[in-house]
Amino acid sequence: MSVNARFAEQPQALTFVVAGQEYAIGILNVKEIIEYESPTRVPSAPPCVAGVINLRGTVVPVIDLALRFNLAPTAVTSRTCIVVVEVDLDGQTTVMGVLTDAVSAVIDLVADQIDEPPQFGTRVRSDYLLGMIRSGRKFILLLDIDRTLAAIDAGPIDGAGVGVVAQVPAIQER
Repeated sequence: MSVNARFAEQPQALTFVVAGQEYAIGILNVKEIIEYESPTRVPSAPPCVAGVINLRGTVVPVIDLALRFNLAPTAVTSRTCIVVVEVDLDGQTTVMGVLTDAVSAVIDLVADQIDEPPQFGTRVRSDYLLGMIRSGRKFILLLDIDRTLAAIDAGPIDGAGVGVVAQVPAIQER
């Protein structure tokens, strides 16, 4: 399937910034955007799991994408947000939070502005990208959020893809 055919059902994306780079995820994966609140750290969680938050009675794990992409941890500012997303983990819909430096905008995914992801030169493994959106003189990296969050390593995602894969444990409400 071509990169453009993938967006017929999801014609918009939410853009946000992580470590100075703009990323996007399909709008249908976005449940809500909330103001940053300090997550409760979970012992023995992988480093990219910032912790968990209580979202109206539901325990939601929060992932620091900067750490996931082998970058410095996200520095909390007045613009820091948590994007709450629904992802497909092994056929089951799971709600997770993604820590971002700032949320930018909702954009239309226009077929002739989306290119295949490169096989090199990005901070993210190319198999975690759906494409690259041309926006003026820059690119916005369109993440496959399901793949990005599906297997949380003991280490970050890097170009080598090295790490022991482990699933983020599902946290049940008591």
